[in-house]
Amino acid sequence: MKNFFTLIILAALVFCAYSFYTKAAEPEKFALAGVIEVPERLEQYADAKNMTCSIIVKNQADVPIAIKRIINPQFPLNFKVDAKDLLVSAPEGSVKLEVQINNHGNLGILKAGDIFGSAEGVYEPNSKDILISANKMTGTPKMASARGDFFRTTAR
Repeated sequence: MKNFFTLIILAALVFCAYSFYTKAAEPEKFALAGVIEVPERLEQYADAKNMTCSIIVKNQADVPIAIKRIINPQFPLNFKVDAKDLLVSAPEGSVKLEVQINNHGNLGILKAGDIFGSAEGVYEPNSKDILISANKMTGTPKMASARGDFFRTTAR
């Protein structure tokens, strides 16, 4: 009886090890990896506090299929977009990558001070070493307008 339980436990351990090995050896179905670079002239704005870096993956019809957000990024930034960032169940074909860096978090709405850019060309799912250059900026960043005069309102 003791040998029977030992055999069952040994079989369970072998089964668990085999399951873990096959899952670890299975390639990811969707993964894009690379680096986001910001030119030196825009680095002070991109590395500011409370910035959000959004990596948008689009299909050939320019429809977003995945979005990865990184809060308070430091550039150059290594990134990886995988299956948990997908907006669709099964992406097909090649993809384009864009990046938006801003402090308001809204995508598709460019305001003064927003930094954006894209990767050149198209990529297949599971591509690595992608270079995204965030080299454009809309206007100059402005501080949010406060109502009234700060010194006058705090002196009351």
